Amino acid sequence: MKINKYIMVLGMGLMALTSCNMDEAPTTSVSVEDANHAINDRLQLDAMERGINQSFRACMYGDMSMVDEVMCDGFNATSDFGNNYGPIHRTDVSLTASDDDVESMWSNMYGAIKNYNIFIDNVERYVQIDTLPENQAEARYGQAEARFFRAYSYLQLVRHYAKAYNAATAGQELGVPLVLHFDLKAKPARATVAEVYDRIKVDLDSAALQLNKVVGEARAERPTVDALNMMYARYYLDIKDYTNAAKYAQKVIDTKKYLLSATADEMAAEYTNDEGTEPIMQLPATLTENGSGTNGDYTRFAAYALLKQYGYPGGGLYEEPYFLPSQKLLNLYEDKDLRVDQWFQTGIYTVYLAGRFFKSGVITFNKYEGNPALTSNGVPNGRQHVKPFLISEAYLIAAEANFKAGNVPAAKTALNAIQRHVRQPLPKLPKRPSRTNGSRRP
Repeated sequence: MKINKYIMVLGMGLMALTSCNMDEAPTTSVSVEDANHAINDRLQLDAMERGINQSFRACMYGDMSMVDEVMCDGFNATSDFGNNYGPIHRTDVSLTASDDDVESMWSNMYGAIKNYNIFIDNVERYVQIDTLPENQAEARYGQAEARFFRAYSYLQLVRHYAKAYNAATAGQELGVPLVLHFDLKAKPARATVAEVYDRIKVDLDSAALQLNKVVGEARAERPTVDALNMMYARYYLDIKDYTNAAKYAQKVIDTKKYLLSATADEMAAEYTNDEGTEPIMQLPATLTENGSGTNGDYTRFAAYALLKQYGYPGGGLYEEPYFLPSQKLLNLYEDKDLRVDQWFQTGIYTVYLAGRFFKSGVITFNKYEGNPALTSNGVPNGRQHVKPFLISEAYLIAAEANFKAGNVPAAKTALNAIQRHVRQPLPKLPKRPSRTNGSRRP
């Protein structure tokens, strides 16, 4: 079918080349003209709209989030980590612009931006040829989605590949290339930091024309006015407009549609079963589609039946993590913080490190253990529904922005809201064991 050819446009990377006879002209390529005429009916519109949503989801979790976390002092690599995220984690001379983890975020974001650009430009043509009101409405909403997604991608890119925004220097400092149309021959140069942030604002303002009409709800699968306001809050926080950052974060809080987790059961619903009340957006995932985010390197579960026979915890499951939480990270939490008991575990599962099985004492980071509904063999795989925006972030932005804007009472109100929910009468975690507490494989 012709539609398959057009769908390919949204799945092609610009550098996805395979070996071929260079003397023979291709006969099955997708041309720039194909890309520019990819939407001709509602069926193609819906197919490509699903494509840009998939591109958005693919730019989160896994490498897109783990790189940030293991680059800081929050985690220590184990002896078995196999140099996964090694240069990023060490930040030594081996970390260069050609590092796989550095390149991965860059290429994934620009691959997604290419798809958004194709969709945005195609909608402009499509609404001229399809005058049915319901089709035009869906096309305009899809275009708003694409602009929203593009703003998200550029915010991530400029945060990771440029200096932090400084109003005095943003007009001179280099940011990232601004690519707004699909053009295989283009060789875009880096825009300034100011130009990138200006573009983000233009896309958000354009998306707002449609998204302001879309009422938000917990775990919404597509962008809503509340997701839009979260993006505005991030944008204004970055450019140090603290008054507006607090304003947009508070807009989301004031909807009272998104509730902070306050009990162990609510935390399990949120971070294990993907049925919580905090997500402003939660993207779809199924067992068969295998399209959700994976942060499994913190746990790396496997099954070994003899462990159960010998009385090891976990019912025959064990963890072999690449990274363990550092003491510095653990010290950031109060002893009665609900998140400590839910995210940092010891003694629930056996841990295998450096050739030994540990029954307890090794503290692992199990926030991303995985949704049981997204594994077919009962072994946790770190796979969960992607949650781009949580209400907890709105409270944190409101607290930081109000404090920096000089509104200390409002900052305390936002921060205390989180602290009231996470403080629980929980016991302290035990200290890490010495090497002698381990046992070799039974």
